[in-house]
Amino acid sequence: MKQLLEQYLKNLTATSTRGDAREESYYKHLDELIKQYANLQKIKNIDITILPKKTEAGNPDFRIWDGKNHITGYIEAKEPSVTNLDYIEDTEQLERYLSTFPNFILTNFYEFRVYRNGQKISQVMIGRPLIAKRLQIAPPVENIDKFKQLFELFFSFSLPKVQTARSLAIELAKRTRFLRDEVIA
Repeated sequence: MKQLLEQYLKNLTATSTRGDAREESYYKHLDELIKQYANLQKIKNIDITILPKKTEAGNPDFRIWDGKNHITGYIEAKEPSVTNLDYIEDTEQLERYLSTFPNFILTNFYEFRVYRNGQKISQVMIGRPLIAKRLQIAPPVENIDKFKQLFELFFSFSLPKVQTARSLAIELAKRTRFLRDEVIA
């Protein structure tokens, strides 16, 4: 796991030091990290859609599938230069995502936060983006075990089955709120 994260941080730094990277330039590194993590943990048939079609809550950057036509969760990535994810948590975009997607990661590629049903349940910083930016070297890997636990939480998620009319109504109500706002706007 340490080698995997070291290579990931080196890749991020290499992209950053070129000086012309946009947020999307880093997507390939996160895609590769997820796939290699899944391979290490023997998670079969992981599928990743980068920039998937619009959902009822908007366009998160990644949709993760379990290989059985079930969505594992969504990931919203911000540029590595966004060092304050607390600020992002208060945006209308993230509030929309958190109230719609039951399993969600917010990241700036160095810090990862997992949310379940709108509540933050775990967060970890695996490296310091300022080291990469200012010194133009890959930062040392931090919190390897916490990172592994965070990804285990994310990948262990499965959507609950709708068993009652009440639970169906609750799930539909979450989605209709955003549909109403789109129609009125």
